[in-house]
Amino acid sequence: MNRAVTLHDLILAGAALAAGIVAAVLLRVVLRWLGKHALKTRWSGDDILVDALRAVVPWATVTGGLAAAAAALPLTETVGRTVNRTLTVLLILVVTLTAARVITRGVRSFAQSRSGVAGSATIFANITRIIVLAMGFLVVLQTLGISIAPLLTALGVGGLAVALALQDTLANLFAGVHILASKTVQPGDYIRLSSGEEGYVVDVNWRNTVVRQLSNNLVIIPNTQLAGTNMTNFTRPEQKLTILVQVGVGYDSDLEHVERVTTEVVESVMRDVDGGDPDHEPAVRFHTFGDSRISFTVILGVGEFSDQYRIKHEFIKRLHQRYRAEGIRIPSPARTVALQKPDEIAIPHQRDLSDQRDLSDRRDLSGPVPPVP
Repeated sequence: MNRAVTLHDLILAGAALAAGIVAAVLLRVVLRWLGKHALKTRWSGDDILVDALRAVVPWATVTGGLAAAAAALPLTETVGRTVNRTLTVLLILVVTLTAARVITRGVRSFAQSRSGVAGSATIFANITRIIVLAMGFLVVLQTLGISIAPLLTALGVGGLAVALALQDTLANLFAGVHILASKTVQPGDYIRLSSGEEGYVVDVNWRNTVVRQLSNNLVIIPNTQLAGTNMTNFTRPEQKLTILVQVGVGYDSDLEHVERVTTEVVESVMRDVDGGDPDHEPAVRFHTFGDSRISFTVILGVGEFSDQYRIKHEFIKRLHQRYRAEGIRIPSPARTVALQKPDEIAIPHQRDLSDQRDLSDRRDLSGPVPPVP
């Protein structure tokens, strides 16, 4: 249009912009109310959906108001095209950032639901965020009329140089992806490496794995080291596990009575102590005739790795108390030491001399005798 801007045009443009802003405020209030109700549900998907709408809808409404205001004004074709392209780019950026945040939260929520703990696998979340942002950036370039084919070609050529310069980083990245994809280790698992480090896996990111020890210290392990070492996972294939406690009783004990009493103590511990496995079948196995006792192994069941210390603590206390009440003796190691008087200890060379004297006396009395060997 080539005509001048009139008051009527300004009023229409202002009304369109004001309508867009008012609609954005009202929609934000409504979405905030929906967000409070979404927090009360057990499904996390509605929280993510409402959060996405709260980020996109107000901006989209304001952008629509700006577009309507621009259409009401007598702008030239070039200016109108520039304004529309700018608003389109703004809307694409808002949608891209929102999509990246929503998809990242969805991936993290899925990882948490699969691991069953409040751990996270940020490596997948970071990769997802980078992919979504890259796609949005390419769409923006295409919208602005910039050809992306040369850019993709340059990225392909430069990617080789980047890969050579970041070999260690890329090795850790792909090692982390392999660890999570193969389900060897998941956030929340309790692991022990052959080098001695052990603890709960807190996070697997693009470069390393974070392990929290029982003392609450964090151990940072490179993904390549974790993927290439011998490791024991105490959470897979099942979180429940069994522990062994060694016990011994005296030889004068009735083993049938000992087994029955021990089994009753195991059942009470499994039933009453937090962390015990109520479905565990008690097992007592005699295995060794020792120097002062008959040794046997008691097999206990625990819910997960860290519960074993509390279970052992309660089991040993209750077993000791019950054995005392039942009169079952737990002998301590005993050694018998025999002491001799000094005059009873024969010195070897003195014994040899006395034997030779006795032999010479016999030679004088009875004639020649065979030589002493």
